[in-house]
Amino acid sequence: METIVDISDVRKTYAGGFEALKGVTLSIRKGEILALLGPNGAGKTTLISTICGITNPGSGTIAVGGHDVVRDYRAARRLIGLVPQEINLEPFSKVRDTVAFSRGLFGKPKDDALIERILRQLSLWDKRDARVLELSGGMKRRVLIAKALAHEPEVLFLDEPTAGVDVELRKEMWEIVAEMKAQGTTIILTTHYIEEAEAIADRVGVINGGQLLLVEEKTALMQRLGQKCLQIDLQEPVEAVPEALAAYGLELADDGQALRYTYDTRGESTGITRLLGDLSAAGLSLRDIHTEQSSLEDIFVGLVKEGAA
Repeated sequence: METIVDISDVRKTYAGGFEALKGVTLSIRKGEILALLGPNGAGKTTLISTICGITNPGSGTIAVGGHDVVRDYRAARRLIGLVPQEINLEPFSKVRDTVAFSRGLFGKPKDDALIERILRQLSLWDKRDARVLELSGGMKRRVLIAKALAHEPEVLFLDEPTAGVDVELRKEMWEIVAEMKAQGTTIILTTHYIEEAEAIADRVGVINGGQLLLVEEKTALMQRLGQKCLQIDLQEPVEAVPEALAAYGLELADDGQALRYTYDTRGESTGITRLLGDLSAAGLSLRDIHTEQSSLEDIFVGLVKEGAA
């Protein structure tokens, strides 16, 4: 697949010596949705700001569509749309004028039909003549996205796009992102909401302490690092795990009614068949069993802990 953003050994150190990026290398594919996950201060926003030319890298190179973001800033920036975390809009401007003005800033000719299409796509058409100050927080975020799309960018950066947005509106925005991807837009998303990455991303990158810990296909990542948990509900509660079952590392529920067995999906054998036989030999009667797959959140937390170790 064609690469549209190419990042090579990028480092960024701020005044005072804080190293925000420590040799980040990443290739972003044309037409994909890449989710960047990381705790506060991990380097997500610094990385986006550097790609977008808001700040220059201390060393290393970044190219967007083949254009170096430092040497050929204007050509690179024309390919980029950016939706920042902060809602910073002119409060007395009308929605339609705000979006059209953003298009003009990039030297694009007036295109009322395009502006209408973007506003309709983002459910803003009915608000086109409303002033920004009259809008809800969720609607203002939609205006930010409309502004970023007004000059028809090939790459769209969404920096915490659903921060402070209710669950229902968040899911609506996931649908909007999926539509943009279907139209060929490359989307890079930073988020604190793990379910957001799990729902819409093609690949997931985990960044912490200015270092990119991994970038991998979401499905493959969950299969490779995911664990499953078998919950065994007992007919009668027990006070402790029988000594004969100690090797399995079982966890006992607080009420003594269930045992939990965690196993690696990549192992040659799960050990479940042997465990069930040993449970019976230990005199435990089963009421029910069911499994749970570890979520992307579980994987993320584990990776960040490993990276910080």
